[in-house]
Amino acid sequence: MAFPVASINLAALRHNLARVREFAPHSAVMSVIKADAYGHDVKAVAEALADSDAFAVARLSEGVHLRQQGIEKPIVLLEGVNTEADFVAAANYQLSPVIHLHSQVQLLQTIKLPKPLQFNWLMIDSGMHRLGITPEQAPMALELLKASTNLTDEIGLMSHFANSDLVGDSRNQQQLSPMLDLRDETGLAVCLANSAAVMSFPESHLDWVRPGLMLYGISPFDDKSGPELGLKPVMQLKTQLIAVYDIEAGEEVGYGGDWTAEVPTRIGVASIGYGDGYSRHLSNKSVVLLRGQKPPVVGRVSMDTICLNLNDIEQAVVGDEVTLWGLPELPVEQLAQLAGTIPYELVTVICRRVQRELSDG
Repeated sequence: MAFPVASINLAALRHNLARVREFAPHSAVMSVIKADAYGHDVKAVAEALADSDAFAVARLSEGVHLRQQGIEKPIVLLEGVNTEADFVAAANYQLSPVIHLHSQVQLLQTIKLPKPLQFNWLMIDSGMHRLGITPEQAPMALELLKASTNLTDEIGLMSHFANSDLVGDSRNQQQLSPMLDLRDETGLAVCLANSAAVMSFPESHLDWVRPGLMLYGISPFDDKSGPELGLKPVMQLKTQLIAVYDIEAGEEVGYGGDWTAEVPTRIGVASIGYGDGYSRHLSNKSVVLLRGQKPPVVGRVSMDTICLNLNDIEQAVVGDEVTLWGLPELPVEQLAQLAGTIPYELVTVICRRVQRELSDG
């Protein structure tokens, strides 16, 4: 096996999708697989999540790639598109760009697509103020879209929570209320709940839910890990020791001499670094799993390697497997806290020189 490797557990993906359906049994599921399925290999993830009712990605290029890989489910483009050429491409590939600007509505009045767009969604800005038109502007936009020959099927209403990871935050109800009003007024389907809302805000489930992070076995909440929510981690990031050596007290390790041995120390070098996506912010902060123990990372994370303090693991040898995250003893959520970031970032930046190894159990 080539190291480092991101082992992707397809059975865990299916388990997590089943958990989504347990949380939201009356909603259709639009599984979010943007950013190469959060770094997990989008083709493998799409195939494993074939029981989803639809998929969502961010951009046209991601949707085209999925179609070229043989994925046939409805695919929503969350960022939409803004030119006639991109609308034509979306139509030809049977992709569904979300409409979130008046200029997109107007463009669809003037162009003629080779085939009508299907499974259409209008983005409503219910309070996040990122993408979407206001609830007050929605009726006119819907009237224009329904009159266009470039769209077929009903149009759904979509929005996005800004604070759903803050359970009980009053702003979540403030965002839900205008969507409920529009649903009552128009009779159209609504898609609002992301992973955090799926697990903590059942009133928001409505017609469609749109889980992302939880599908990969990762918690969106700061105070819980995925396993604590009944999820199974999908990615286990692993590498191996490529060197073991001894240094004396007072000797420094790594760039800049940021770590100095206080006692004679056995050092291990593992083959992973920021060039693979292992965050440099974990320098002198993180731990790994090695032979059932958690040696600390010492010195700066470099492009291709990290150094470990092996004083408590005398039996460690070159070739030993090192786990960076993905086991219950070392969840990616813990590493994200140490790095001062969110787990989304850690998994999505694992680059393509890290081999994806697919398993099914």
